[in-house]
Amino acid sequence: MCKLSCTRIMLVAGGLVAFGLLTRPANAADDKWGTIKGQVVFPGAAPAQKPINVNKDQQACLAKGPVLTEDLVVNPDNKGVKNVFVWITTADGKKPPIAPALAQIKDKEVHLDQPFCAFIPHSQGMREGQTLVVKNSAPVAHNVNWTGSAVKNPGGNVIVPSGKNHEVKNLKADKAVINISCNIHGWMKGYLRVFDHPYFAVTDADGKFEIKDAPAGKFKIWYWTDAGWKGGAAGKDGYDITIKGGDNDLGKVEWK
Repeated sequence: MCKLSCTRIMLVAGGLVAFGLLTRPANAADDKWGTIKGQVVFPGAAPAQKPINVNKDQQACLAKGPVLTEDLVVNPDNKGVKNVFVWITTADGKKPPIAPALAQIKDKEVHLDQPFCAFIPHSQGMREGQTLVVKNSAPVAHNVNWTGSAVKNPGGNVIVPSGKNHEVKNLKADKAVINISCNIHGWMKGYLRVFDHPYFAVTDADGKFEIKDAPAGKFKIWYWTDAGWKGGAAGKDGYDITIKGGDNDLGKVEWK
């Protein structure tokens, strides 16, 4: 009797689950990892980007219009701040635990191009172990000069002819940013940050960012662009954040 009754109960419960009327027990692993997202916004009137004085190779450099300053790029429609590095660390600034699915680096390369006398993207993030491939799709020669901290990323300087690439390997994770420039076209600037974990992002043209599969718990979140730290000197210490399993929507994060 019990055997028949138990079988019927299991079948009914299974049917309820299938139709969404009864939920399965939550997987404990779902509480360990969460997604962080938000939008970095400028609190005041959006500052305008200014044309740069292009005094060399004008035909190639200005083929797609004026080259503009990129130290602070604010979308005039929604006040989103572009090119902001966002990342997390443990409370004492160290590498956070990494989700098993992200332990191995899937993309072995990240790319940086110089199509019209500006670095694209202006701000690039990568993991230690990846290779930075610097492209030159412009019709004129460029060089790439990268300098970070003297200990971890002392830098280098190479010519990249038109249509060619150069690979930069063995870059090390460091809190210090790597400055990228072109000595041939002195106005060209870009920035690179190398991390020893996958929990970083760079804001898009709307100031939005998303960091997936971040560990649940108490951590610090950091915001930096070439205009400086969010919050000025106070931002150098990061901001406390409690990450929970599932979605962690920070909403609008004001850049001050």
